[in-house]
Amino acid sequence: AELIDSVLDVVRKEAESCDCLQGFQVCHSLGGGTGSGMGTLLISKIREEYPDRMMLTFSVFPSPKVSDTVVEPYNATLSVHQLVENADQCMVLDNEALYDICFRTLKLTTPTFGDLNHLISATMSGVTCCLRFPGQLNSDLRKLAVNLIPFPRLHFFMVGFAPLTSRGSQQYRSLTVPELTQQMWDAKNMMCAADPRHGRYLTASAMFRGRMSTKEVDEQMLNVQN
Repeated sequence: AELIDSVLDVVRKEAESCDCLQGFQVCHSLGGGTGSGMGTLLISKIREEYPDRMMLTFSVFPSPKVSDTVVEPYNATLSVHQLVENADQCMVLDNEALYDICFRTLKLTTPTFGDLNHLISATMSGVTCCLRFPGQLNSDLRKLAVNLIPFPRLHFFMVGFAPLTSRGSQQYRSLTVPELTQQMWDAKNMMCAADPRHGRYLTASAMFRGRMSTKEVDEQMLNVQN
């Protein structure tokens, strides 16, 4: 709480130098004290000061298989309440899913936090690429929220990412649009340990990067819906 004023000063300075401030992105984990306590306090203070700007969070949720502190469930429970009230969109990530991707898909024997962060940064870059690059069908944070959130409190998103690569590796062949689409919806490519086959999708958004035909993408999206 002592730090919050100096952090908000930095936020204000950055916000003042923007031409068209769209929103804020906060990365934090909900297991530890700082990410959950300081993180959610910061979110609520920014919400007070900039009520009409979008608030997007990348939140690493604790998972029972990968736990390093006893009080993780308490921290997470208290933080989620704040995220429900004060965030507009929340990308759910968890260590269990990230470790699974490192072991199973990337075949890493001893994944480090650097490997996990590489996956998270690739996901963040993918989610925000339509804000940063020109494209045929770009959307901004607000458009995403309008299309993805069926009810105001249901703004916790599962993120799937394809193709998955490890830090040092290069990709040997470029994947086709059908292959990318199939991987993207696969439970093994989800950044949180929840199996989408046990539920149903209310809304979804697919973002493609690179050179590809819009017609092919449209065909694949129709296939997914059917």
